[in-house]
Amino acid sequence: MRTASNCPQCGAPVEFLFSNAVQTTCPYCSSILVRTDLDLKRVGEMSDIADNSSPIQLRTEGIYRNRAFQVVGRIIYLYEGGSWNEWHLGFQDGKSGWLSDAQLDYAVSFAVGDHPRIPPESNIGRGLRMKVRDAELMVTTMTKARYGGVEGELPFEYWDKSEMVFADLRSNSRGFATIDYSEDPPLFFMGEAVGFDDLKLRNLREFEGW
Repeated sequence: MRTASNCPQCGAPVEFLFSNAVQTTCPYCSSILVRTDLDLKRVGEMSDIADNSSPIQLRTEGIYRNRAFQVVGRIIYLYEGGSWNEWHLGFQDGKSGWLSDAQLDYAVSFAVGDHPRIPPESNIGRGLRMKVRDAELMVTTMTKARYGGVEGELPFEYWDKSEMVFADLRSNSRGFATIDYSEDPPLFFMGEAVGFDDLKLRNLREFEGW
């Protein structure tokens, strides 16, 4: 169900596509807005987002495991090797998911609350093995990243982060997980690697020459 309000900075109408969204950005003045019970509160301003080559954009639609979703938000991370996108997916059943988009490498994941005890950042490294929900996972990469910007709707407040560490885990098949050490306790996301065509995406960005 869509809901609407007005930006406290410029007064423009702000529409929420995802009913459980907590944060959004004003498309007119770029204010970062947090939704309270009664109104919207301005907490910052969206920095200019560097252009990227991803064909995915806000309002892109797709299918994952026979469930329809729409891209409603994005977090951009910057790291030594470049940048990647975490697209916030709003599913028709009201659930929230994430599509990681890093140099044509895609994975869909969901927040997991009943995960095993996560090792502290100082004790985790490549090669560490973990068993989660009968899946054997191994840490394959450790990445130090910093906040690069946000747009659209997110299920939590996320607008002023310092450098953070992410651990990516893979299984022998398509299993995928991420540990996000920007929070205490760390956040755990689990899902699988996917092919671009598997998602049956529509409303993609068009590039010259396509």
